[in-house]
Amino acid sequence: MGPELIYRGHDAQPPASGAGYSPKPEKRMLWLSRALRYLLREQRLLFLLVGVAVAALVLGFAPASPAAIGGARLMMADPQSTAVRHHGRNHRVAFEATRGFVGGKVPLGLKRKGLRIVVTGGAGFVGSHLVDRLMARGDSVIVVDNFFTGRKQNVMHHFGNPNFELIRHDVVEPLLLEVDQIYHLACPASPVHYKFNPVKTIISFLSSLLFPLLRPSKFLLTSTSEVYGDPLQHPQVETYWGNVNPIGVRSCYDEGKRTAETLTMDYHRGAQVEVRIARIFNTYGPRMCIDDGRVVSNFVAQALRKEAMTVYGDGKQTRSFQYVSDLVEGLMRLMEGEYVGPFNLGNPGEFTMLELAKVVQETIDPNASIEFRPNTEDDPHKRKPDITRAKELLNWEPKISLRQGLPLMVSDFRNRIFGDHSDANPTGATATRSS
Repeated sequence: MGPELIYRGHDAQPPASGAGYSPKPEKRMLWLSRALRYLLREQRLLFLLVGVAVAALVLGFAPASPAAIGGARLMMADPQSTAVRHHGRNHRVAFEATRGFVGGKVPLGLKRKGLRIVVTGGAGFVGSHLVDRLMARGDSVIVVDNFFTGRKQNVMHHFGNPNFELIRHDVVEPLLLEVDQIYHLACPASPVHYKFNPVKTIISFLSSLLFPLLRPSKFLLTSTSEVYGDPLQHPQVETYWGNVNPIGVRSCYDEGKRTAETLTMDYHRGAQVEVRIARIFNTYGPRMCIDDGRVVSNFVAQALRKEAMTVYGDGKQTRSFQYVSDLVEGLMRLMEGEYVGPFNLGNPGEFTMLELAKVVQETIDPNASIEFRPNTEDDPHKRKPDITRAKELLNWEPKISLRQGLPLMVSDFRNRIFGDHSDANPTGATATRSS
């Protein structure tokens, strides 16, 4: 038979002395553990000891960092001064001042990370102002808008910014996006627009609620004071259920928003989606649609065009008007806060339609005339928000009065109606806050 290929211990014969190879006899130290036998074999222990000695010499002679010395002195002087705030909880940061510790600035990676945010209706009046604030904060913003009431001009100043994206899309159709937050503002808010296609108006309120089920996003629904209908309670608090005509000409908007609130809360309770609900009261400012049928834009446009300001009914209906920057601040505080809502976001300053017309006269033209017309169907008689809850839980309240904010809106309308660009740029318009 051929030579044995597998060593079989005592069964195999050792190779002949003339074979040219003699294996090194194994050192048997069976009384030691395997780890010690490994260290002692082939002088491995010697190399280990030499490496430890070299490392000790290097660390021993290395100069101490001034930042480490300063940090050590600071800790000895006031060990309680290192409390920091992180995600709403107090944590103690313990600094170990040792020789050779290298102090320095906080790495860039530890600074606030910008969020990826979707704003539906982001090319509209309120949405574009919200986009401006989010972009200025350093977030990445995706605007989704079908431009039914929004305008590209409202967000054009962000074109070319790598943190800005614009998608022409109708939220009635599905759209898959991976984001951190969703501000749902896509809805026609004026009677002229939401009555144009009532069925689609309702659907637009509900479709974007599918977003949170697809990704773990925080979802903010912009509801409206119209959920209170023609209120029997004055002023209106969030616990008031409202007085709404479910089959009236305004019900596509009123009941659509009420249904959107219902579905939002069902997602919150049933699918644990993190949601926020804002009930927005009348808002005005630059970038409003000029002919959208809402009272402030109507009065301003008519006065600028030397037309009679149309007052429906007897003009004693009341509304409250907040400047757009105040609303944006409230929306952001609600989104970043800990409370679901709903929250009333509005200015509790109450004006009759005749009082508003007088303010517009003072701002634009003292000779502007007023024309009375029959009142519209289901027009609420009183509207004033109780914002106690927003004050206490969001630390928010409006700061800009009607007489402060209205001139900025007038400047924007004058530019767009007459093409007079000598006034302030409406995209960056701000009002002086009252004390």
